[in-house]
Amino acid sequence: MSGPLPREARVDAIRAALEQALRPQLLEVEDDSARHAGHAGARDGRGHFNVTVVSSAFEGLGPLARHRAVYAAVGTLMETDIHALSIVARTPAEAGSN
Repeated sequence: MSGPLPREARVDAIRAALEQALRPQLLEVEDDSARHAGHAGARDGRGHFNVTVVSSAFEGLGPLARHRAVYAAVGTLMETDIHALSIVARTPAEAGSN
């Protein structure tokens, strides 16, 4: 990607990247950028997002490795469109026990 996407396309791009890489059973992507308007880190136009991902790809991985997998999946979006990403990453078994 060469530059930031239009704001309305960012959630779809994040969703597509996570679906392709992690094949989640559950995926929620929330644009939380409005709550951070005026924040110094948001001035570059990138957004704040919350993701909840339930995927068997996380089985056997600790929290740090799960977060790394999510960051790897969104790849260059971290450079162009995402300023902050809050991640909840669970296996299907963990999600079913809540």
